[in-house]
Amino acid sequence: MYVAVKGGQTAVRNSRRLVARTRRGPKGVPEIGGDQVENQLGLAVDRVMAEGALYDKRAAVQAIKQAQGDLVEAVFLVRAFRTTLKRYGNSTPVDTKNIQAIRRVSGAFKDLPGGQILGPTYDYTHRLIEFDPETENDPGKKEKTNTPFTMEPLPRVMDMLEKQGLMETGTGDLIGEPTQDLTRQPLKIPAARSIRLQALARGDEGFLLSSAYSLQRGFGLDRHPFLGELRVGFVAVMFTPPELGFEIKIGEIKITECFMINRFNGEKNRAPGFENGYGLVFGQNERKAMSVSLLDRSLQNAEDGKTVKYPGQDQEFILAHSDNVEASGFVQHLKLPHYVDFQSELLSVRSLSHPPSKLNTRKNTIKIGK
Repeated sequence: MYVAVKGGQTAVRNSRRLVARTRRGPKGVPEIGGDQVENQLGLAVDRVMAEGALYDKRAAVQAIKQAQGDLVEAVFLVRAFRTTLKRYGNSTPVDTKNIQAIRRVSGAFKDLPGGQILGPTYDYTHRLIEFDPETENDPGKKEKTNTPFTMEPLPRVMDMLEKQGLMETGTGDLIGEPTQDLTRQPLKIPAARSIRLQALARGDEGFLLSSAYSLQRGFGLDRHPFLGELRVGFVAVMFTPPELGFEIKIGEIKITECFMINRFNGEKNRAPGFENGYGLVFGQNERKAMSVSLLDRSLQNAEDGKTVKYPGQDQEFILAHSDNVEASGFVQHLKLPHYVDFQSELLSVRSLSHPPSKLNTRKNTIKIGK
């Protein structure tokens, strides 16, 4: 740290005081509350929970406030907090078939059993800043705060295609089996699909979005993908306490689930049909869930023995660079003192420019300060 510089400890303390003062802002402006962040910046809270790999709204809200809205810094804070928590066991895999959906759309089928549910989305809004929203014009107007959702089980598009013999049926062998926990064990390449989905689920949204976009531009996908189904809603979390010996519901979490489908023309030992990519993330984060499903399909194709030609097909490139906390650490460490290292670089460059016999290291050393 900067304590290596003379007077660095005092400078660091003063910097931290400035951070606290800047975070609070002018005293005449009311301080933003946690309830405001949770309810009015809900999508930001969802993103921090997803990339922080911890479903805890209170922690995500406090992290966003503490980081002044810097979501990557907030993710870092949430991950650090998660390491202090005690782990009691593993829940039962969530059953997304019984999702309480607040949103459900398909780009492949117009008429779905159960219907399309537009729900809360910015897809159909005008991209215009509302400097004078209607809710501010009429503060006395009462509005419903609870988002309606469907309680009826919704048939999945993937199940429909499987019944028609157009998609291979999943074996379900991994359901309930012990799976490596990426939050406790380092990523190893090549990684199994369960590990890849974990890494993608907590990866940086911007990186995943751009990587998925590269696939669509022709750097990976052979054919145009279709949105089989996108769901946003609440699912029950079930857990079996050792002292009870039977399953109980311990809560609900909000998730976004996405299935992407691609045409498959068939091979010698495999009939034509469709292939799918899958994505599931905490909260409502549709761009990320769609990006994850596109990359999941691309990485599966590479795993099937096909030649890796593009970044979006390369496990090491996608998985090793999608973690924004790790990426931020490597980039931002360049702000720390590298004085000794740079002096050696100066000497190396000058030795290449001048004969070694004429190089006077004492004269060529740059002095900073008095």
